[in-house]
Amino acid sequence: MGRLLPSVSLMFIVLFSFCGRGEKRGVDGSETASISVEATDSNIFGGVSDLTSQALHLADSTLAGMTLEQKVGQCFMPSIYASADAATMRKLRSYISDLHVGGVVLLKGNLGSAAIMAGVGLKSEIPLFMAIDAEWGLGMRLEDAPDFPRNGRLGPRADELLLFDYGSEVARECRRVGINMVLGPVIDVSENPDGVIGSRSFGSDPKIVADLGVAYARGVESGGVISVAKHFPGHGSPKGDSHVSLPVIERSLHQLDSIDLYPFRSYIDAALSGVMVGHLAVPAIDPRSLPAAVSPVVINDLLRGELGFRGLVLTDALNMGGAEGYGASAAIVAGADVVVGPADTATEIREVIRMVKEGELGIDIIDSRCRRILFHKYLIGLDRNNPVSLERIREDVRGESDSLYRRLLS
Repeated sequence: MGRLLPSVSLMFIVLFSFCGRGEKRGVDGSETASISVEATDSNIFGGVSDLTSQALHLADSTLAGMTLEQKVGQCFMPSIYASADAATMRKLRSYISDLHVGGVVLLKGNLGSAAIMAGVGLKSEIPLFMAIDAEWGLGMRLEDAPDFPRNGRLGPRADELLLFDYGSEVARECRRVGINMVLGPVIDVSENPDGVIGSRSFGSDPKIVADLGVAYARGVESGGVISVAKHFPGHGSPKGDSHVSLPVIERSLHQLDSIDLYPFRSYIDAALSGVMVGHLAVPAIDPRSLPAAVSPVVINDLLRGELGFRGLVLTDALNMGGAEGYGASAAIVAGADVVVGPADTATEIREVIRMVKEGELGIDIIDSRCRRILFHKYLIGLDRNNPVSLERIREDVRGESDSLYRRLLS
C-alpha cells in the first residue's frame, strides 16, 4: 500500500484542485498549493494557473450571456439509455435544445451508441457532461465494453500504483467514446459484504478504502476525465437501499468522522473533482434527518464548510425512493450544483425557474452553481469540441484491458 503514485499525475491534479484548503501533498509527497474555483493569481503555477484563469474567464463570459432558462438547465443531468435509436436521439436533442441541460448520465447500451450520443452532446452550444457509472469499468453499463473486477473483489496485491493504472485505463476508454465524467469511485466503507453496497466498496478498512479510492480517482483525472466520489457522507453501514427507501445512518459523530468520512476527507485533501451526495438520513449531523442530498447541514455546513470542498457537488438520482417527496429545488438550495436523474426533468426545471422569477430562490445561487459547472467544463477542454470517431471503437476501447483485469485479480 505504500508505493508512491507516478508524478505524471501531478499536473492534472493541480488543474483539478478546485476543492483545496491551504497546503496539499502532491503525489510525490511534496507540498503544493491548491487552486480553488475562486483563484485568480495567474502566476502561482505559470501555465497551469493560466489554464485555470482562462477557464474562469470563459465561465464568467459565458454566464454573462446566458438566459435564466439556460443557467437553470445547466444544473440538471437526466439519465438516458445509451441507445442511438430515433426516439432516444430525439429525447437527447430535446434535452439540449429545449431544456438546455448541462449533461446526461448514460444508462445501459453499447459503445457505438454512446459515442454517437457523446458526439451530439459535445457539439451543443455548451458541451454536455457525458457521465456514466463505471464502477467496474464501462462494461457496467455498455454491453460491448470491457469489464473489470468489482472493488471488493480485487486481488490481495492491488495497491495504489495498480489502482492509478486502473483509473488511467478507464479514463482512456472513456475518452475514446467521448465520456468525460465517471460517477465513481465508490468510497463507502462497507461493513457488510452482503449489504446494498457490498462488493462495490473497497472494503471495511477506512484507510484502505481511502488509499485505493483516491489512487483510482487520480488515475481517472490524470486522463482528463472528472471523477465523482460517492455516496457522501457514506452508504456503507445502513442495510437499507436508497433506491427503495431512505436508509438511516445510526452512527455517532465520532464514528462518522473516523469511519465514513475518512475516505471523503482524503479525496478532498487530494484536490479531486466531484462528490455525489446520497439519499441517507444522518441524525447525528442533521437532526431533521433530511436525505443528505437535500440537506443544507450535510452539504453546506459539513461538505462545503467543515471539509472545505470546492468542487462539483452532485446528487444521487432524484428518482430514487430515498429522495421521494423532494425536488430539484431543495437540492439546489441545500448546495448541490448538479441534480442527477430527476423523475421529470422538464417539470423540475420549470419549478426552479418559477422560484427564481417569483423571488423564492435567488438568482445569485443559480449563477454560482452554473459558474462552477462551466468552469469545470472549460478546464477539461469541452469547449474544444474534440470529435468522436466510430472507426474500430470496440477494438480501441478494449486495448490492453484483459491484461489489466488479470493484474487486478492477482
